Amino acid sequence: MNKLKTIIVAMLFAAPVFSQVEEEAQEGEVIITEGQITIIEEGEGEPDTTKMKVGNKEIIIITHPNEDFDLDSEDDSEDESPKRKRKSDAHWAGVDLGFTMLMNDNFNTDFATTPYWKNDPARSIVWNLNLLEHKFNFGTPFVGLTTGVGFSFTSVAFRDGYIINSSADSLFAVLDTVNTYSKNKLKASYLTIPLLLEFNTNTNSDKNFYLAAGVVGGVRMTSKIKRNGEFADGKEFEEREKGTYSLSPFKLDAALRMGYGSFGVFANYSLLPLFESGKTVEVYPLTFGLSLNF
Repeated sequence: MNKLKTIIVAMLFAAPVFSQVEEEAQEGEVIITEGQITIIEEGEGEPDTTKMKVGNKEIIIITHPNEDFDLDSEDDSEDESPKRKRKSDAHWAGVDLGFTMLMNDNFNTDFATTPYWKNDPARSIVWNLNLLEHKFNFGTPFVGLTTGVGFSFTSVAFRDGYIINSSADSLFAVLDTVNTYSKNKLKASYLTIPLLLEFNTNTNSDKNFYLAAGVVGGVRMTSKIKRNGEFADGKEFEEREKGTYSLSPFKLDAALRMGYGSFGVFANYSLLPLFESGKTVEVYPLTFGLSLNF
């Protein structure tokens, strides 16, 4: 009802002032400029703005609670535009799940003299838990250097019943033809740190294609052999044997990661042999799989 009265008064008041260029009424409640009349009144409830046209004049009625009010606040908010994001997200933190295939120094799976290194890739599972990441942008949100910290858990599943043995100067395996093995794996865990050159197409991570290439270094933390199976008499057995098994204490992988949004693929190829030099033939793990980015 109060607003209706105000509108009627404004219409009556507007007629004689159409020719005025600029005038401000008493107590600052009515502001008249060329082409516009602004009326400010106090009211209850939420702030409200009503606009109407009378002839060639625009009448604006602003109702606000009994508190300090900034007439320019509405115009200022309209002028503000969202700031462009100046950096894009890294794509390291998350979970990787994939498989491991052992390769020789000629980049194939042929181990003629050491057939026990021809592993079963479908059962050689690797999963990575990457917890921390940071990206240094090169003056643009679309190119940067990504690093972080993660953990890698790998397992190499042996075919048939090969039993790994190690001595001070050699690493080898013998074939067990008596017992049956349902699980026969060499497992290891590593602390990892990446150094990746990353390219992005968008600062919005949900609409971003990414490509990252570089290296991932690692330090071995634990290693063990795990075997499950049955003896010749049918009794089941389960074995856990901790040891280094001549595994190299460090690893360095060439790494490639790519994807869209939160999903991607990865592939790592070891630049260093899996085992210590001179203990056995050179073996290089190739790992590949899917990524879920945090």
